[in-house]
Amino acid sequence: MEISPANWNKRYADKQTGWDIGSISTPLKQYFDQLTDTSLRLLIPGAGNSYEAEYLYSKGFQNVTVLDWSAEAINNFSKRVPGFSKDHVFVGDFFDHQGKYDIIIEQTFFCAINPTLRKAYAEKMSDLLDTNGRLVGVLFNTPLNVDKPPFGGDEKEYLTYFKPLFNIKVFEGCYNSINPRQGKELFINLQKK
Repeated sequence: MEISPANWNKRYADKQTGWDIGSISTPLKQYFDQLTDTSLRLLIPGAGNSYEAEYLYSKGFQNVTVLDWSAEAINNFSKRVPGFSKDHVFVGDFFDHQGKYDIIIEQTFFCAINPTLRKAYAEKMSDLLDTNGRLVGVLFNTPLNVDKPPFGGDEKEYLTYFKPLFNIKVFEGCYNSINPRQGKELFINLQKK
């Protein structure tokens, strides 16, 4: 499968979005509910329909940036959350994005990129995070597809990308995954070194 903006646009237009659960995932909701500083600068790359940004916006977070290279996905989000600042919504390539963030949220983006880019992903995440910034979210912890997204993997592989760049605060199986993903997800909370 070609992994390109055109392909992702087609998948969103055709509603071929099996990874999309239609709401914020429980692990991220519970993490967000612990955050009290609504001025934090957050980035959600590969945001898709971005229920995470919608939830944060509903909780008063004003510095949330949404990024996806699918204009169709971004359009879906903008229609659903019309009050969200257009200055914080971008169609573009994550690897070209510039900025500094306190927290970057991972939710089905890592599994959507070509696995050959995983080391570059970890490096770019570190680059985009400000001092002591965190990469927080959920990774699949199961073998999945080898020829198309979602691409799977396991904790041992993932740590080879993250350990050189991050202090590992949490890297463990999710206790609060949705039923279809029980036992197949890792929750991560990584602090930039």
